[in-house]
Order: sequence, then C-alpha cells, then structure tokens
Amino acid sequence: MAHPSLAHVALGYSPMIDRQRAVVATRVTVVPDHSDAAPDAQDLISALLEVWPAPADSGELKLTLRPLDPAAHRVATSAAPARSGGAHPVSLNIAGEALLRAVMDAVPPPHLMLEVPAFMAADPAHAASLQALREAGSVLLIKGRPLTPLAPEVLACFSHSIVDTADERRTGAAPTPGVRQVTTVQAGTRNSADIEDAFKRGAVAVLGWPLDDPLPKSTGRSTVPTDIQVVMELINGVEREEPVQRLEAILKRDPTLAFRLLRYLNSPAFGLSAEINSFGHAIMMLGYARLKRWLALLLASSSKGANAKPLMHAAVRRGLLMEELGRSNGDAEMRGEMFICGVFSLLDRLLQQPLSELVGSVPVPERVQQTLLGLPDGSSGPYAPYLALVRAVEQETAYDIRECADQLLLGPAEVNRAVLGALRGARQLDG
Repeated sequence: MAHPSLAHVALGYSPMIDRQRAVVATRVTVVPDHSDAAPDAQDLISALLEVWPAPADSGELKLTLRPLDPAAHRVATSAAPARSGGAHPVSLNIAGEALLRAVMDAVPPPHLMLEVPAFMAADPAHAASLQALREAGSVLLIKGRPLTPLAPEVLACFSHSIVDTADERRTGAAPTPGVRQVTTVQAGTRNSADIEDAFKRGAVAVLGWPLDDPLPKSTGRSTVPTDIQVVMELINGVEREEPVQRLEAILKRDPTLAFRLLRYLNSPAFGLSAEINSFGHAIMMLGYARLKRWLALLLASSSKGANAKPLMHAAVRRGLLMEELGRSNGDAEMRGEMFICGVFSLLDRLLQQPLSELVGSVPVPERVQQTLLGLPDGSSGPYAPYLALVRAVEQETAYDIRECADQLLLGPAEVNRAVLGALRGARQLDG
C-alpha cells in the first residue's frame, strides 16, 4: 500500500538497550520536511502499523523497565514484551511539533509509544491531550528536562524520562523539583563507555548504537574460535558449491550452530511454505546463492562480546536495509551482495578483528570486499554510497539522510519504504 506521508519525512531508527545489553524497543525518529509541516498523521501511523501491527492484547507490548528508586516519580509498566514474532515496543521520536500534535490527536495504538518534548509537556495547552492519551492506554515518555515543575496530573502521564548524554554531563546540578530523580532512559550514547556511564548514573536503558568504540587492532591470531571457524568453512563450501554431504558434515561439528541456522531459515522473514528440517533440505529448497546470505547472518551472530546483542541487532538491519535499497535496480545478485556487505560491515566489531584480516578468511564478492576494505570512512567501494545512507539512517540525521539519498538519486518515499521494509524483515527474524 502506498503511503503519501512517506514522501514528506525522513525516517531513522536506533535501539533501546537495557542493562543486560538486550534490545527492548526500537526508536523510530520521524523528521518532517519542514519544522512546521504536518504530513497526514493517520497515514503515517498506518505505515508504521504495517511493520508493527497491534497485538491481540495491546498490553503485552508495553515497555518493561524497572526504576531503581520506587520513591522517585517514575512509573514502570508492568507487562513484559511479547516473545512471539520478535515483537518489541516502538518509541516514536517525532522531530516536529506540528506533526507530533497531529499524531497525538490521532491517538495511535498503545504499542506505539510517544516521546513528548519537555517544553510541550510543560505547556498547559497540551495537558488535556496528554491525559486523554494516557487514559487511552498510550505509553508516553518525556524528552528532556522541564524548566519548571510539571503539574502532578501531567507528570503522571509519563512512564519514563529521556535525557541526552550531553545534557546530563552539562547540568551536573541538583534535579528539577517534580522531575525524576534519576534519568530513566539515557539518549545519545555512542560507545561502550557512554553506555556504562549511563547505567552507573542510574539509567535503566540507553538509546543509541555502541558504534564509536575504537576499531579492533590486529591480533596476529592464525586461528578463530571453533564456532566461527565452522561458519567460515560453511561459507567457503557454499561458495565452491561443495556436495551437500560435505557441508552437513561440517555443520554437525557444532549442533548449536545447526539449530540457529534452521531457526533463521524457518523464520517468517523467509516466507517458505514448507519447514526446513536439515541443511541438505535447505540447499535443495534455496540453492547455494540464497543460503549464503543466511550464513552471513549466522557468522555475525557468533560474537560473544559485551555489546554483541546491539551490534548483531545493527548488523542484521544494515544487511536488510542495504538489500531493500538495491531492490529497485532489479539485480538479484547485486541485492544479495549488498545484504552481505551490510552485515559484514560490523564484523570487525563483532569478532574483534580488523576487516582486512577477516575479509581474507571469508570469501566475499569483489564488490563487497572493495567496499569493506574502504571502511571505516566508507569513502571507496561500489556499495559505499549505500552504506553511507544506512549509517545516516542509524544516526537519525535528516540532513545526512537526504544528502546521501540525493547522491543515489533516491527519493524520500523510496528510502523510507526501504527502511520500513528492512525493519519489518528484522522484526520477523528476531522471533
């Protein structure tokens, strides 16, 4: 279904990460063309519902984040996120007052949480609307610190507060009376140190990707962990189209990997009518070329580092978004390469080895190799412009998104459809 509103906004996304480094929600940032523009709010909500349909029991998707200080003015929702279908709540960060007001008036379903800037929360003109949303079951998060205390009935509308890392470091002063005593959700985290500092300050979750950590240096290792070695051998075997019996023998060395691979292949994202029950069956049903993309996902999921979960979350979405961005050119081979390029663009951080070493160990198409070896700046390689657009979407920077899209001659609606398509596929895979 076409959604005209997608032509008038820029979409970005980032994860909400809890103390166990699990991704518990997706933040979707919506930036209208102009600050005072208000594209069709109901149409925008409908586009989002195609990716995150309302569950039968809307309560099952409310965010579960327990505050540290029960005496503070923080209300934790009690229901746990649903496990089926990889369902997580969605937090809407609408960067335009007119569009946000229109979305509030449309009263979106409760599983689409809304972030409300502190200046709007403090404006008495919005009090009735906020209370109506709360009564309708909406989960509201206040973004930033109000300059004056909120009225108790307005404060009660919000389940959590969101404060940016830069604001947290700048203030260092006593908290505003009537506002949460400890930041509930810390935004603007860019690396492991930011994340760790936020949790030490009492945050119950952070918003942002841990992608700004120093790049791994050469280890000089001649071997890799066993499970990673098995996946690399499988990718090599699939690349050479070795006999099924040979590939199954490799996979049997690690039953856990076999289970994870079959879980990927039987996910709703794959859309197969018959259940895959063996590696040989997978090759018969899919062929070597399609199977290679899922082995790429399996390799990315082999990391056991402290920040592995959000990095794997990012890698899967990078691959799917790269593939979606290449869909319009009609070249299936190119789309497959773009998928692998997106997933492998974070392989150095996941496996803690430089890409120059890893690319030599894993067979990748020449165009993918050229792009990966051009990182971290991403200035060279055939797929570098696409990867730059994906990174802009991750950083939720509308100006960069539009600039990168213009270089690829992609319109806003085309980019946004790709973003939503990738997030839909990722949600299905997460199950």
